[in-house]
Amino acid sequence: MKILGFGTYNTSVHPRAGILLEGLKDAGHTVREINEPSTVSTESRVEALSSPKAAAGFFGNLAKNWSRLIKASAQYRGEYSPDVVVVGYLGHFDVVLARILFRKATIVLDHLIYAADTAADRGARGRALASVLSILDRLAIGAATVVVYDTPAHAQLAPQSMRHKGVVVPVGAPDAWFEARRQDPDNGIVFFGLYTPLQGAPVIAHALALLNKSGDLPKTTMIGTGQDYDEVRTIVGDAPVTWIDWVESGDLPDIVANHSIALGIFGTTEKAQRVVPNKVYQSMAAGCAVITSRTDPQQKLLGDGATYVAPGDPQALADAIRTLLGDRELREDMRSRAAKVSDSAFSHAAVVGPLVERLS
Repeated sequence: MKILGFGTYNTSVHPRAGILLEGLKDAGHTVREINEPSTVSTESRVEALSSPKAAAGFFGNLAKNWSRLIKASAQYRGEYSPDVVVVGYLGHFDVVLARILFRKATIVLDHLIYAADTAADRGARGRALASVLSILDRLAIGAATVVVYDTPAHAQLAPQSMRHKGVVVPVGAPDAWFEARRQDPDNGIVFFGLYTPLQGAPVIAHALALLNKSGDLPKTTMIGTGQDYDEVRTIVGDAPVTWIDWVESGDLPDIVANHSIALGIFGTTEKAQRVVPNKVYQSMAAGCAVITSRTDPQQKLLGDGATYVAPGDPQALADAIRTLLGDRELREDMRSRAAKVSDSAFSHAAVVGPLVERLS
């Protein structure tokens, strides 16, 4: 099949689209791309629906990208028309343009997040905004032929009449994370991500404070910023933690892989119960022993490749970290399990299997 990656997806920030396209290429399909990466963050996209000033900036940026996408699409007509168009992550608007430009193609939407669900997790409030975002989700799903979700729980959020379009494809990890794997990393812990309620960063902060109080806190690196950042810094206090606001995507795999333990998510929100975050796949691919929350999607997809603790429980998290830090044999076993699960299930060639089957 002739497959075209299309949209304003930004693989340097959200690598998912690249993983899907590489996997489809590995499956023997001809893959090309028309991509005009957007630099607008998820927060700014949500804000654009409630602030005229933010809306002007977002839709102005979108219009410029779309004009280039429309111009580039002219070369994919007639005998060069794609059989399948894959609209990359955060493609709620792009999928509508894809449907207009490629009427005969199968349109695949990578729908990792629901706009309404994400806005709520990022602190947006108000019935009017929630209604608008829910309509946007329905329009995006409606414009697609096939909708790719990352977990069964996310697939179940689709309107009943559109659930037949869904296929579950785990997020997986880019090659760079597998290549960063180390034989003997430092015996330390690392967290990276946005400080949102889904992440449960305050839970991590309380766990670090407990470890520091008992004298068990090892080398610890906290990467990222976000709405809970100030609270986290207050909780951790003067404990010896390295704080990094931002790391370039190309440098992140090596930094993470130099820690023996990586932390997943620990939030108690509804969204936190439905997701398996990118960083868990990435950390496992890098050969870290991963600790994350005991949720149904994570246990089903990660299996015995991770250590699980109750969401929102800093004492359980501190105990799990302490156990792995103090038991080299167990820690190495968990690192080995993470690597084994990743190698068999989370490479781009492996995760894309359900989509390849659906398209065939």
